[in-house]
Parts: sequence; C-alpha cells; structure tokens
Amino acid sequence: MNPKIFPSMLIALDVAAGVVYAVAGDWRRSIYWFAAAVLTATVTY
Repeated sequence: MNPKIFPSMLIALDVAAGVVYAVAGDWRRSIYWFAAAVLTATVTY
C-alpha cells in the first residue's frame, strides 16, 4: 500500500474545502484551506 494515499486524500479535501469557502465568498477561510493544501503537499512530496 502506498504511504502517500492519506496525505493525497487530505490535500484533496483541503482543496475542496477551499473551493467551497471561495464559492461562499469567505476569502479568509478559503485562503487558509488552500494554504493548508500547499503546506501538506510541500511536506509530503
């Protein structure tokens, strides 16, 4: 089993949360979740 499956799913969920908040117009939370996705991707890959 690939050890990067969980972090990849977490990145996808972070991006999805960022999109949801961006559509709702909450830019602060949207930026937070996109930054969390970038941070997780940086540490994982």
